[in-house]
Amino acid sequence: MNYEDRWLLPDGIEEILPESADQIESLRRQLLDAFRLWGYELVIPPMIEYTDSLLIGLGQDIDLLTFRVTDQLSGRMMGIRADITPQIARMDAHSFSQEGVSRLCYTGHVLHTKPKTPLATRSPLQAGVELFGGAGVESDIEVITLLLESLQQLDLPKLHLDLGHVAIYRTLAEEAEFTKEQEQEFFQLLQRKSATDIDRWVNEHVKKPQHKKWLLKLPELAGGPEIIDTAREFFKGAPAAIFDALDQLSKIAQTIGQRCNFVNMYFDLGEVRGYHYHTGVVFAAFASGFGEAIARGGRYDSIGKVFGRARAAIGFTVDITSVSQLTLSQSGQENLIWAPYSEDQNLWSAVRRLRDEGRSVIAALDKDDDIPVKCKQQLVFVDGEYQVLPL
Repeated sequence: MNYEDRWLLPDGIEEILPESADQIESLRRQLLDAFRLWGYELVIPPMIEYTDSLLIGLGQDIDLLTFRVTDQLSGRMMGIRADITPQIARMDAHSFSQEGVSRLCYTGHVLHTKPKTPLATRSPLQAGVELFGGAGVESDIEVITLLLESLQQLDLPKLHLDLGHVAIYRTLAEEAEFTKEQEQEFFQLLQRKSATDIDRWVNEHVKKPQHKKWLLKLPELAGGPEIIDTAREFFKGAPAAIFDALDQLSKIAQTIGQRCNFVNMYFDLGEVRGYHYHTGVVFAAFASGFGEAIARGGRYDSIGKVFGRARAAIGFTVDITSVSQLTLSQSGQENLIWAPYSEDQNLWSAVRRLRDEGRSVIAALDKDDDIPVKCKQQLVFVDGEYQVLPL
């Protein structure tokens, strides 16, 4: 590497400069404060762990996103976290093993071997919550409500909530007696939402007319809350698990509609994101003007089983890095005050008083210091005291 190239960073890895850093820290603090008001306790998991625990529970996607290194002390393989959820599940299972419902929250960077989308960063900053021990739809509603109310406080553009339930596809796949290979093939087609390919594949691999009808209709069952009633009518004669899932979505839609009337709800019953580890409702939050989800979550009741403590679990993750691109958060330094150079103890007392009040003051280091362009006010000795006046 040439000397001139040493300032370069790897693709997808960014440094965060003062203006953006202050904004991101403000967002992080607002989210954690919101989580705390709901009784979620902060935990700080390590950046790196043994892959034996770090790569358990979230499927192959996380495996491929995880950087690996060898621990020089033990010789074991370690991974730099690409997702924080397995770490929180491990902590719930072993670090304090609280009985009853456990509410935990976190914030921190993750690192990905490749960006999840072409323009995404490989080191996003995340904040999220996990609720363990609550198996009912009321837990789903609490977590989704918390997500929406937290995002609303960030002054984002119009919010949209996408909802689905993986039990619908899982039940249909079982009814059609898919092999593991067929289940994966159809899963890929649903993700791409390619109607032509889905039609061809179903007609080639599914024998029973009723099963064909259900599977071909699945990608079309998307829309507003009314789509739930449409699905109930269409799936008459289907296994009870599908109607249980629809009942859960209906209850969520009713309550969220009452609590969070500022959000648009969209239902996609063919949503299979996270299918390999989610066990119930899945959801994603979007904001107008940004093409990717700014938060994702869902139920994954089986994740704690690998740590010896299978507990009901639901949670979400907010991508603070993405949210920061949508907000105009006040930095707290938009009214910087300039204190001229002086050995006067009264000036120092005035500076300390302002800082105690939470106001930002830059003090000159010598009499020749230039006033920073960010300073819009200054301390001036007027009528026997130091006062803050416009520059």
